[in-house]
Amino acid sequence: MENLPLPYLYGLVAILVVLSAYFSSTETAMMALNRYRLLHLAKQGHRGALRASRLLERPDRLLGTILLGNNAVNFFAATVGTLIALRQFGELGVLLAPFVLTFIFLVLAEVAPKTIAAYAPERIAYPSSFILTPLLRVLYPLVWILNGLANALAQPFLKSEQYGSGAGKLSMDELRTLVHEGAALPVRRQDMLLSILDLEKVTVEDIMVPRAEINGIDIEDDLSEIVEQICATSHTRLPVFKGNINEVLGILHMRHAARFLRSPELTKAALMQETQEPYFVPEGTPLHVQLLKFQNAERRIGLVVDEYGDVQGIVTLEDILEEIVGEFTSDLAARIPEVHPQDDGSHIIDGTALLRDINRALHWELPLTGPRTLNGLILEHLEIIPDSPCCLEIGEYRIEVLQIKDNMVRTARVTTPVDTTEVPSDDG
Repeated sequence: MENLPLPYLYGLVAILVVLSAYFSSTETAMMALNRYRLLHLAKQGHRGALRASRLLERPDRLLGTILLGNNAVNFFAATVGTLIALRQFGELGVLLAPFVLTFIFLVLAEVAPKTIAAYAPERIAYPSSFILTPLLRVLYPLVWILNGLANALAQPFLKSEQYGSGAGKLSMDELRTLVHEGAALPVRRQDMLLSILDLEKVTVEDIMVPRAEINGIDIEDDLSEIVEQICATSHTRLPVFKGNINEVLGILHMRHAARFLRSPELTKAALMQETQEPYFVPEGTPLHVQLLKFQNAERRIGLVVDEYGDVQGIVTLEDILEEIVGEFTSDLAARIPEVHPQDDGSHIIDGTALLRDINRALHWELPLTGPRTLNGLILEHLEIIPDSPCCLEIGEYRIEVLQIKDNMVRTARVTTPVDTTEVPSDDG
């Protein structure tokens, strides 16, 4: 090498810089690949993705091959560079060579190629996999020895679960972040996916129709009143009870009620023959569990009961689906009739209105930990049942109690400092 002309030596250094840049960019590109996109492309038969996926199954071997090649190239380049400096500048050149070569390699073979690879990993990783695969086979004996020594040194610092089948799996919170931040989806679809993930955080009590608002048929009423109620109802299914809702006898579907109304003789016994056995749901059941239970039992409505067997409310399959896809109507009055918008931007709200419904309809952020109704929220903050109208503030919401009856807040005016009732546009 000492007899080679200087132009050849300079050319050799340039080639070594390019090779070092290749190994550096390949290392960054391989590690920066999106594993889930890689898996998707590999399942579609993408050749580069298939090879890259196989290489990443053992990242220690992949890194061993890349670093072995990179260090060999760098050391050889340092030798050639020192020889050039010695022939051109003598002993001073030998002293300056490490500084010059460090600068050149740092810029041209490290920072620049790794930056490019970090921004476009697929453009570098997939073509490189066709080179790295045979290179790994050639260097495998040496890589095996190096990895054995390196793994022995690294083992005390690594947790055993990092090698388990769960390595690389996403937790629920991480999956939520991925959907929210990393998914290129329209807002509406993104919200639906997040709602599915959040089903386990919501229980049937959060979405049920409260006991006081259950519309059902009391079998002890006059038959004429029952027939009138059936004809006037807007519900698809009605619970049939005796005296009070805790004595539920069955569930009447309006399709079966039509058959009852067409019968030649209208009797309460004939009505009961058209009912279905009631289906009970324990309070505290998460929505994702109840959704599967509805599916397995082939039911669409359930009566929520507490630990004493008392009925607390009604939950339906449609209620759960609305938690995922949103309300089936964009009309505020139809979605939540307990809310009455005012000209001044405030809202008069019934005390029985559910906080979740209010938040969803008005895009507010009233606290959901604790009470489920506006009345419960007000009483929790006041710590007394007020005997006259009063005002309070909960966060950014100013609440004016308007009517109190039967030891509960019947209506209240809620005002926000900024009008937040505008529904965001749906780009989906």
